[in-house]
Amino acid sequence: MQSSQLVAIIKRLVAMQEDQSAEVQERRFEKEGDLKATVSYDPQAQAFELEDSSTHQQFQFDNIDLVRNELYDLLAD
Repeated sequence: MQSSQLVAIIKRLVAMQEDQSAEVQERRFEKEGDLKATVSYDPQAQAFELEDSSTHQQFQFDNIDLVRNELYDLLAD
């Protein structure tokens, strides 16, 4: 049985939040080697910023569930 893609996304986002450094954390999300999105987490603002690699649009989220949903949609395409 293949593990859930949502679980993998959530684990990566939570790891960004739990990092103890004061630096902005950044992760790349790819599908089959193709960059779909870059997500950064600013611990000072307690907010995520997602950049859609295809449109270069940036979105800010203060809720992990919202950024998770957007990532899932981008990776499912």
